[in-house]
Amino acid sequence: MALRPVQVNIKALDDSAVGRFWAEALGWIAAGGGSGVTTYVGPVGGDVWPDPVAVCVDIVTVPEAKTPTKNRVHLDLATTSPAHQAELVARLQALGATPADVGQGEVPWTVLADPEGNEFCVLEPREIYRDTGPIAAVVVDCVDPRAMARFWGEAMDWTLHEVTDDQAVLRSAKGVGPYLEFLRTPDVKTVPDRVHLDLLPYPGDDKAAEVARLRALGATDLDLGQGDVPWTCLTDPEGHEFCVLAPS
Repeated sequence: MALRPVQVNIKALDDSAVGRFWAEALGWIAAGGGSGVTTYVGPVGGDVWPDPVAVCVDIVTVPEAKTPTKNRVHLDLATTSPAHQAELVARLQALGATPADVGQGEVPWTVLADPEGNEFCVLEPREIYRDTGPIAAVVVDCVDPRAMARFWGEAMDWTLHEVTDDQAVLRSAKGVGPYLEFLRTPDVKTVPDRVHLDLLPYPGDDKAAEVARLRALGATDLDLGQGDVPWTCLTDPEGHEFCVLAPS
């Protein structure tokens, strides 16, 4: 039994506008969910869900704007050369991204925020991310990367590549798509996550049994006022929200 991360969920006041931004940013396409409150962003030609390689993006409308507090989950975008990095930064700013100061100081990557203030990074070229696609990594701020490696390594079927006091790194066992990275940070969680992961059981696996397994690993039930929905909202041992979706 195991789960796989299939999408990054981003809350927004305007799902269509934020969805269009991320589709342009990633070179993917955006599709409305039919309800007028969700926009799904995935690779061009991706007519199968979940995508077999990419971790896609799902934008969900909420009534509250983002607070000034930095998100504890963000995306790192991959580039192939210094020229590509500069071109991508300029293109993203033309699409509505703005420079963001999260205390990064002088670094080779560029920190930006999307049109609703969600922070993300455009990385300098790195060999490790040469085959990830446009999203190099989903990055999670945490207090204890080793504890996160234990929980998420058991929760998912991804392979643990590295774990230290400062960082834990996982990736699909197939060696495709982005990395999932937990980085130790001095700050602690103070507001609900604006960005979170959605996990999906494999066909034939029992969702209720998977949720029970996660609770045994240290996950906690989360009531966001979601009511009777087919997904289950949980938090990991450090309080990061995530959802277990129902197989379709």
